[in-house]
Amino acid sequence: MDTGPPGEPRKFDPKFRGPIHNRHCTDVICCVIFIVVILGYIALGVVAWVHGDPRKVIYPTDSYGQFCGQKETLNENKTILFYFNILKCASPVVLINLQCPTTQLCVSKCPDRFATYIDVQASYRYKPDQWNYFRQFCKPGFNNPRKSVAQVLRDEDCPSMIIPSRPFLKRCFPDFSTKNGVLTVANQTTFKDGGGKTRNVTDLREAANGINNVLDARSIGVKIFEDYAISWYWILIGLFIAMMLSLLFLVLLRFTAGVLFWIFIFGVIGIIGYGIWHCYWEYDHLKGIPGSDLTVYDIGFQTDFKVYLQLRQTWLAFMIILCGVEVIIILMLIFLRNRIRIAIALLKEGSRAIGYIMSTLFYPIVTFILIAICISYWAVTAVFLATSGEPVYKVMANQTLCKYANLTCDPETFNTTNVTKLCPGAQCTFAFYGGESLYHKYIFIFQLANAFVFLWLVNFAIALGQCTLAGAFASYYWAYRKPADIPLWPLFSSFGRAIRYHTGSLAFGALILAIVQLIRVILEYLDHKLKGTQNSFTRFLLCCLKCCFWCLEKFLKFINRNAYIMIAIYGKNFCTSARDAFYLLMRNVVRVAVLDKVTDFLLFLGKILVAGGVGVLAFFFFTQKIPVFAQEVPTLNYYWVPLLTVIIGSYLVAHGFFSVYAMCVDTLFLCFCEDLERNDGSTAKPYFMSASLHRILGKKKLSPKKAVG
Repeated sequence: MDTGPPGEPRKFDPKFRGPIHNRHCTDVICCVIFIVVILGYIALGVVAWVHGDPRKVIYPTDSYGQFCGQKETLNENKTILFYFNILKCASPVVLINLQCPTTQLCVSKCPDRFATYIDVQASYRYKPDQWNYFRQFCKPGFNNPRKSVAQVLRDEDCPSMIIPSRPFLKRCFPDFSTKNGVLTVANQTTFKDGGGKTRNVTDLREAANGINNVLDARSIGVKIFEDYAISWYWILIGLFIAMMLSLLFLVLLRFTAGVLFWIFIFGVIGIIGYGIWHCYWEYDHLKGIPGSDLTVYDIGFQTDFKVYLQLRQTWLAFMIILCGVEVIIILMLIFLRNRIRIAIALLKEGSRAIGYIMSTLFYPIVTFILIAICISYWAVTAVFLATSGEPVYKVMANQTLCKYANLTCDPETFNTTNVTKLCPGAQCTFAFYGGESLYHKYIFIFQLANAFVFLWLVNFAIALGQCTLAGAFASYYWAYRKPADIPLWPLFSSFGRAIRYHTGSLAFGALILAIVQLIRVILEYLDHKLKGTQNSFTRFLLCCLKCCFWCLEKFLKFINRNAYIMIAIYGKNFCTSARDAFYLLMRNVVRVAVLDKVTDFLLFLGKILVAGGVGVLAFFFFTQKIPVFAQEVPTLNYYWVPLLTVIIGSYLVAHGFFSVYAMCVDTLFLCFCEDLERNDGSTAKPYFMSASLHRILGKKKLSPKKAVG
């Protein structure tokens, strides 16, 4: 097949009849590298699973690095983390995500009463039950009530106080509540702090505010779960309606694409025309009013923008701008009318193609499953990598000037050092999991590799879907007699060709995109870390780099998408296909721009119509405003929960269907451009395009055989 030099139209090939079937493997080296990387990725996951332990994320860890609730340990029945002095913890965020500078123990249940160590020690002889209850919140094995209070609190053998608490996120939080607008703990407004002082519960307000918000969120979460539990089948019905509406919209585009587009265009022209008239009316109405003839320069900058609306010059400027926009739109419609008609005809042809190959509408499910597998594997591997290592302990000091703060320590020998003397109250507590081995030193590199391969695999799954759909729709376009010449099972045949021959090419395109995306992730990370810096040049440079790589990613996605279409048709390698697609698009750049905007508008309109229509129906249903179904509506805590789910789900369903349609239109467009360059409509070189497209071009008549088909 003679393709001609780069940038030149292709020569006619009498044997060409659509997607090439006699293919060979392309980009074999990249295919081999891709397979090796996948095997290495599996090996990385295995190594991470061997060294990692997700229980380090799921279960809380005490000051000794032991899991609360870990089986076959002393903490097996102690599933809740207890803080000796919760006043040292600034907020729930510190309690959950960071280390609080106080001893933390695993307990079987949270305290349910007020008590102080001083009171319990004074009465342990004649009230042993109180001591037995209190000491379950002391360090394991401690049972010496005769030890002085000062020594106990210094060594943190026991907490100075316990307060009624309840477990949340497997941690003991004070049992805050509000009574008659007053903050209380177990219906009390004061408590003893264990140091001989009586304190008000409001001393815990900083922690209470955050904890109450978290607890309120938990309550809302439970109610939302209940709403989902009793309305899930109605949600599924709403999504099914969205699917049917999406299918109906795609079918109707064959007949309504032109009508919808021209209604929108003339609507815009009418709105702008009204804007011009209104600006002229305001301009004329202000004539003769004192101060209206001043210029914007005369009044300078004003924070109240209504001042500018009192000037004739402002309305004159608005009128000139709107007139310019109106003229531009009208001129574009005049000079681009034929290309707009071609774009609309291609949209109708796309609807017809999907009608013949309905299986393509459900291919996004395959892509969704592949991406879901990639996300799951990446997330699990990331968790296991993050939880690899041995417990690392650091000095947690109350004093900000302690020179030993945040230094590593050994909990077994910590009390024999001078740290406790130089930094009173300092503790050797568990900080995180790490290690000194070669594996642990390169955990960060492994995490980067995990993220990079994840991006590569996701982009490959998307590329596979685009190439598969392009091959199926290309087989439709290049069928001389439609639908008689459309091959059997075009979607499955295209999928097989993509996997068998072009895995390397798809992986190559996905690799380029993954590299750019990883760089963008790194730039976002650096920008987040440098947010507080005062170096304006660094921030400006980062902003420029982020913008450049964002544009580069968008450009690469556009090139890759069209390269995959050319791969599906001709079976060439990625670079050649990308070059051919680029030159073909540049030779038809105006058509590309018009088709892209017309398609984007109609598909966006379709998504809004589907999501909005189903959303309105769901709103009337869940608010019991449809009398026929009023008795069927479930009793909900928040009707907006299933309503938002239906609206968002409907939009995503419509997006899935319309993404297939967009790929169909792009494929048909490239095939259309190829058809124009290869053929001239004669009997020797007939067009493969539909009769409607041929009529718009105004070329010579189709051959009799084609006209019949």
